[in-house]
Amino acid sequence: MEKSAPLNGESSTQSSGSAPNLPILYSFRRCPYAMRARMAVSYAGLKVELREIELTNKPSTMLDLSSKGTVPILVLPDGQLIEESLDIMLWALSKNDPEDWRQIEAAANQKESAANMPDLIAFNDGEFKHWLDKYKYADRNPEHTPEYYRTQALSFLSRLEELLSQNDFLLGNSISLADVAIMPFIRQFASVDSNWFEQINYPLLQQWLKTFLNSNLFSRIMQKYKPWHAQNAPTVF
Repeated sequence: MEKSAPLNGESSTQSSGSAPNLPILYSFRRCPYAMRARMAVSYAGLKVELREIELTNKPSTMLDLSSKGTVPILVLPDGQLIEESLDIMLWALSKNDPEDWRQIEAAANQKESAANMPDLIAFNDGEFKHWLDKYKYADRNPEHTPEYYRTQALSFLSRLEELLSQNDFLLGNSISLADVAIMPFIRQFASVDSNWFEQINYPLLQQWLKTFLNSNLFSRIMQKYKPWHAQNAPTVF
């Protein structure tokens, strides 16, 4: 599978003693929603002040800003809040989208792939995420076995495998917003039982996932940072 250049570009993360007039991104390293937001920010070459949180000790500054209490949350310099990961991705891509992740060109040419993007992401964030959570936390959902929940999620994996049989990526031969928005959730699904996932007959999906996991872009956004505290020097991501 061909790897698009933005997956392997130079690192855009660094630390700094101050972060004047930068957007503030509250994040948690392993959260799939936060992962996709960080991927879009990094790909777009933007700088934000990264505030890594602890889920068991969420900072009051974040909770005062947003009652939802979940990451990611982006605070723009003018005080505007962007509280949904997909909206943060679109904000970043509106600033810089060199490889057309939004598929604006495809939409202009009335390609079906561009029209399919919202539906594909919505299904991932809705139906698939529902069964993923049941599968991952099967001990909290004893109504059915983990295998039952896993089976319910397989229809989406089959759909992705079919899309990848037609192109290198989900909606074409280059990366789109759909690939990046969905990948962290497939990663999470695969990690529940990695041995099982490696043995199932979805070779194209498995290779697609590996392409992202082995990329420089993913390595950058998965760097570890200490939990944010107000007294610490800001971290520029």
